[in-house]
Amino acid sequence: MLVVVDTNVMLSAFARQSPIARLFRALASGEIRMAVTAAIILEYEEIAGERGGPAFAARIMHWLSLVSAAYESVDVVQPSYQFRVISSDPDDNKFVDCAIVANADFVITNDTDYAALTNAGFKPQPIKPEDFIFRYLSP
Repeated sequence: MLVVVDTNVMLSAFARQSPIARLFRALASGEIRMAVTAAIILEYEEIAGERGGPAFAARIMHWLSLVSAAYESVDVVQPSYQFRVISSDPDDNKFVDCAIVANADFVITNDTDYAALTNAGFKPQPIKPEDFIFRYLSP
């Protein structure tokens, strides 16, 4: 299964005692795959640096690098088209574009702006991290 992970989910998963840590164990073990773009990686790093400082940003970048190298479970894609599915927060479109181009199954997010993707006619669908874990990652 291939997913795209919104920044809000990526950052919250690294918090101590995170209820969505299971998602990142599945990524780290190669149980599921994640698609990213250069713009998504830069956003992860930027927002992590703003919220948790340089050490937190470095930790996330190191984790992505290790997971990618060890399990080859991170796919870097390069969308050549902007689908403009989300009008309420255009910055979120980088995640939608990545998901569509990668043919991902889901965009894992807590952001309600992604509801626009639900009936847009594309394969990837938004899903909350807790719902994804419950449905697809049995203990």
